[in-house]
Amino acid sequence: MKAKYDFSKGKRGAVLPTSGKKVRITIRLDRDIVDWFRSKVEEQGGGNYQTMLNDALRTYVEGQGKPLEEILRRVVREELRTVQ
Repeated sequence: MKAKYDFSKGKRGAVLPTSGKKVRITIRLDRDIVDWFRSKVEEQGGGNYQTMLNDALRTYVEGQGKPLEEILRRVVREELRTVQ
């Protein structure tokens, strides 16, 4: 190791550029909600709770335009799978 390093030409920020699809925001969520998502990630053996939150929000948003009949059919199918 060197005794001194020269960072005069260094740049701040991420080493790898972001994809551009995601937006960095600051959001305040209830602690129990964040804890729940973190615990689910741990139960699954790792991952990112923020990704799981994003997926849950996406599922909710995408489900807003679907007719009630389609949602009920999906729920019934899921329940039948867990019973069998």
